[in-house]
Amino acid sequence: MQIWPGNAYPLGATFDGTGTNFALYSSIAERVELCLLDENGTETSIHLHEVDGSVWHCYLPGIQPGQRYGYRVYGPYAPEHGLRCDPSKLLLDPYAKAIVGQLKNNQALFSYDFNDPTCHIEVDSAPHTMVGVVINPYFNWGHDRPPAHDYSNSIIYEAHVRGMTMRHPDIPAEQRGTYLGLSHPVIIDYLRNIGITAIELMPCHQFVNDTSLQAKGLSNYWGYNTIGFFAPHNGYASDKNSINQVHEFKQMVKAFHEADIEVIMDVVYNHTAEGNHLGPTLSFRGIDNPSYYRLVENSPEHYFDTTGTGNSLNMRSPHTLQLIMDSLRYWITDMHVDGFRFDLASTLARELHEVDKLSSFFDIIQQDPVISQVKLIAEPWDVGEGGYNVGEFPPLWSEWNGKYRDTVRDFWRGEPAMLSEFAFRLSGSSDLYETSGRRPMASINFVTAHDGFTMRDLVTYNEKHNEANGEGGMDGESNNRSWNCGIEGPSEDTAIRQLRQRQIRNFLTTLLLSQGVPMISHGDEIGRTQQGNNNTYCQDNELSWMDWESTPFGRSLLHFTSKLVAFRKTHPIFRRRRFLTSESTRGGGTSIGEIEWLRPDATLMQDSDWQTGFARSLMVFLNGLAIQETDIRGNPIVDDDILITFNAGPEPVIFTIPPSRYAHAWHDVLDTGSHADPGHEYHPGESFPLEGNSVRVLIHFRQYTDPDIEHDEDSFVADVPTLLHPSVS
Repeated sequence: MQIWPGNAYPLGATFDGTGTNFALYSSIAERVELCLLDENGTETSIHLHEVDGSVWHCYLPGIQPGQRYGYRVYGPYAPEHGLRCDPSKLLLDPYAKAIVGQLKNNQALFSYDFNDPTCHIEVDSAPHTMVGVVINPYFNWGHDRPPAHDYSNSIIYEAHVRGMTMRHPDIPAEQRGTYLGLSHPVIIDYLRNIGITAIELMPCHQFVNDTSLQAKGLSNYWGYNTIGFFAPHNGYASDKNSINQVHEFKQMVKAFHEADIEVIMDVVYNHTAEGNHLGPTLSFRGIDNPSYYRLVENSPEHYFDTTGTGNSLNMRSPHTLQLIMDSLRYWITDMHVDGFRFDLASTLARELHEVDKLSSFFDIIQQDPVISQVKLIAEPWDVGEGGYNVGEFPPLWSEWNGKYRDTVRDFWRGEPAMLSEFAFRLSGSSDLYETSGRRPMASINFVTAHDGFTMRDLVTYNEKHNEANGEGGMDGESNNRSWNCGIEGPSEDTAIRQLRQRQIRNFLTTLLLSQGVPMISHGDEIGRTQQGNNNTYCQDNELSWMDWESTPFGRSLLHFTSKLVAFRKTHPIFRRRRFLTSESTRGGGTSIGEIEWLRPDATLMQDSDWQTGFARSLMVFLNGLAIQETDIRGNPIVDDDILITFNAGPEPVIFTIPPSRYAHAWHDVLDTGSHADPGHEYHPGESFPLEGNSVRVLIHFRQYTDPDIEHDEDSFVADVPTLLHPSVS
């Protein structure tokens, strides 16, 4: 075999059409062997002689896509000093673009004796581990281009590749649970009919199926256990015996783009699957442990952990930062994804112990001409001290707004003195984002996500029911801010069923009529349940998969959600690019601002009203003449006026139509309860009832002026009765 010197850049295995360049970073290695494997596992070792800047490299003419490979790194094994080189371990390339195999629970993966962790043993791990594969990077993207939806126009849908497709009857069996299944026309049409603009995929980086879960007959379903930051997870390929995962992932992205839907990836750069000091040696640990991992300063045998998984990546290391940046750029440029949601993002900002919004990680993201231009969404917390940082990320970032989730849940379960907090969340959370120069789209609003109850379970259970996880109920969040509406679990009581269904509609209506970016958790739009399990991370089965079997309530809720999305898209007043103000911007003699907060009797809210413990009702006026924004041609946008009435209490409340200076005529457009009359025209001073635990929306129609958004007022109003009166199952 010919062995040429090759290049130190790029890292990883790079096929150029003739041969493949291999490059691996290790600052502590004394010797590195590149190991080529055939399909039978027979190993051919190549000693790498070329080293530039701690990068070991070579070029092998004739090595084609499909070649399996790994590394053996020779160097010091001294855990007490943070050094864990072990040449008996076949190591995965951190830059591998494709990975084959999964782990098998075996002593060979570990560098210590299970019976005596202080005893170092060397057993070949090759038969039990995962290996990298050389890929062909070429793909016919055709005319693919990113949809590039503005944040303010985005409707995000969080989904799981397997969970979304495993039970869909119209997807071929061999494609269920795969990238091809998720991009099947029935799924894409389903999302388009709802009005989704972006699908946020739970982890698709190559992850490890924990051996501890395998031993219990479970698996790592969610995938927050990354081992390959460049490789699409091989378990989501339709052909399990090939390396088609890269090609199929690209096909999926291309299909979504053709449907004008963006692809956002949930990425886990805060830790890896190698775990704590007693974890397996799979890749980073054996290549350069102190460069890739944050070690405890006075005890480098142990890992500094703010993720709850055993380790944290070393964000002070330029080589770790390079790995993350190279990975992000690769997924943007080669895989064409449109953005990222960063799991436990506070960990990425820890250079010392505290979260620092001026950290190197934020600096290099800010200046990168590629990464800075896509959607960047932080999960703004981790489990370390000072890790909850909602509202504290830099201007380039949007955030999962955990305070929005908590406030909306508390408001609708009837917690006292919630009006002030609820108003902030409804209007875009200016208290969190305005001082840093950000806008309402910095707030990714959600009521439910993968982690926690589904929306249906949120109104069905007060307590978590995680018995299936086998952890004695110790896992999962206990403070769910849920309300079971009077009975724990499913009920045949008609009144309770109606209340629960009304509460779900309340959550969806609040979410989609709030300023900021709404995110829907997959299946909430059809009433998906996990039977009270709020931590299905290990449940790769029907408990967590979407049930596509149609029910009357599921059909009704899906229609309701689709019309809500259409209503939001039709009215730019819900998609403001800057924060609302109650100060007048209309000019002339009126004092009406962009938003007005009113009591049920149509008088303005006073300071004392916001903190009244028993007050659970509120009326919000949105001024269609005061949007103060322009369309892409520079023309001022005028919208209809909107009146939203909320009643989180159990008893009906009488609301009064505001004075004529607001509008002369109003029409019902939405009611999560059952009192609305779409044929009636309401006038100033007239009263109407709002059922307990419900939302009612009225509209004052104006001449619509934004030519870039369709506004078919008549067709929407004609369908209002169906929206107003969802069927009860």
